[in-house]
Amino acid sequence: MADFLVQDGQTYLFQGDSITDAGRRGAAAPFGTGYAKFTIDLVTAMYPERHITWINRGIGGNRVTQLAERWTDDTIRHQPDWVSILIGINDLHSFLRGGDPVVPVELYAEKYEETLTRTRDEVGAQMLLLDPFYISMDRGSGSWRSVVLEALPAYIEVVHTLAAKFGCRHIATHELFARHLQYREAEEFCPEPVHPGPAGHLIIAHAIVEALTA
Repeated sequence: MADFLVQDGQTYLFQGDSITDAGRRGAAAPFGTGYAKFTIDLVTAMYPERHITWINRGIGGNRVTQLAERWTDDTIRHQPDWVSILIGINDLHSFLRGGDPVVPVELYAEKYEETLTRTRDEVGAQMLLLDPFYISMDRGSGSWRSVVLEALPAYIEVVHTLAAKFGCRHIATHELFARHLQYREAEEFCPEPVHPGPAGHLIIAHAIVEALTA
């Protein structure tokens, strides 16, 4: 029989940018209104006997460089048993727009690997990596959205490579949304390509529960 891998008494920590944050530092504290909260609710409903400590440390606007800078305070010190990471769309935008700090794909790979190495060596936590995603079908038009979609695979490939290197569980989030876009308009999942609405967050949460079930 399939079993949820996060065990009773363990700690699970969500890390990332605004998609993970989802208001968790404001009125929606401590978990936000996004996929982190939906994941917690799904697990609570499906595995009522599990007493899991949940922590959300996503911060809106973060790039992987900022994630690496706060890794001691916001990840290591909590000594989690599990860590999931969703980061990359701000890094990509910074590269395309020239925003400070600019995070080209080479720096993205370097800093992402730094966080995984520290987590493995200093905590020993199991890790789940989620690909950055962009919910749009606007390819080849020359618009900003099509430019983002053209540049995104290089950042996604970094996550695939690191997941394999560190033996992390992995969710191909962008591919997941691409499959959904075969049946419904993007607006049903996301009012704009970056920040999902409830349906989009629920898709991510459901994928996390599936990825953590063996």
